[in-house]
Amino acid sequence: MSSGSFRFEAFSLDPQDRQLRRGSETVELNGRYLDALALLVSEQGRLVPKTRFMDEIWRGVPVTDEALTQCIRTLRKQLGDDAGNPRFIETVPKHGYRFIAPVERVEGQGSRPIAVADASSEEFVRLGLAGTTGGLIAGAVGGLFYGLAGNSEGMGTLSVLLVLLTITTTVATIGATGVSFGIAAARRVTRRPWQWAIIGGAFGGLVVGGIVKLLGSDASNLFLGQAPGDITGPAEGGVLGAAVGLAAWLTIWRAGRPRLRRGAGIGAVTGGFAGLVIALLGRPMMGGSLERLAQSFPHSRLRIDQVGHLFGESGFGPVTQTVTSMLEGALFGACVVGAMIVAERGSKRAR
Repeated sequence: MSSGSFRFEAFSLDPQDRQLRRGSETVELNGRYLDALALLVSEQGRLVPKTRFMDEIWRGVPVTDEALTQCIRTLRKQLGDDAGNPRFIETVPKHGYRFIAPVERVEGQGSRPIAVADASSEEFVRLGLAGTTGGLIAGAVGGLFYGLAGNSEGMGTLSVLLVLLTITTTVATIGATGVSFGIAAARRVTRRPWQWAIIGGAFGGLVVGGIVKLLGSDASNLFLGQAPGDITGPAEGGVLGAAVGLAAWLTIWRAGRPRLRRGAGIGAVTGGFAGLVIALLGRPMMGGSLERLAQSFPHSRLRIDQVGHLFGESGFGPVTQTVTSMLEGALFGACVVGAMIVAERGSKRAR
């Protein structure tokens, strides 16, 4: 356990002097409970497993889980905390507890944020870049699929593949950047409400989707003298970003030890559902955007409508658009959330 005293909100905790104070008022805690609070505070932002409490607070004295539960209940009461909407102590079901309020360590006459607070900027960048990498992977896989399916007479398979691979990878990477850094920013603000994870992902997707659509329309007008048909944009980015944010909260915020397979699976489910919602609203994802782009330019040799043959349609019909939208959302969600979990687990091992 770290030396020094700590400040959080109106409280000050001095483990050496054996005191917890709220302003000038002393808060009564027995020695063991004060040690438990000091352990939680010194590990701010990190999961403290139940086994650590047993080893470091009860020091091998055989007790039941109820003793730890009563300890946490008392700490919450003395701090004025609420288990249902915690400001200080968050429960990680079946794993342990996490202190989630900002903490300042005080040593001598000076003060500084504790190590976890110093690392918050690194965590923001790490998770954002990891999610961006996941989006790049998703875009590459989608590009391979559409590139092979979009081959047509007079245009070599390799040319189609390279062009579509570039387009889909670029769009997916940019989209993932907005969504991932939006989620990472929400996590830096708070680790608690699920709403923030969804808002962060949705806002990032909304902004980047708007930029991509604007640039796509402007570039087409500039070079071709004609804007493409209605392509994917802020609304689709916002819906998909919200779904990825929810998956990230379920698999990274709440989990003591994020699991890659489970996290990628949840990302695929929420992303796939978002793709279904987008399709039902009549909005295009990447495949639908490519098809509308091809239709806007009659002399285009791109034939994405051939994908429809895989789903029993003669063109890029409603069934094809719905299925590909779901597959794109699932792939994007799985890759972005999976990459963020890999980064999170690597950070935990480094600690």
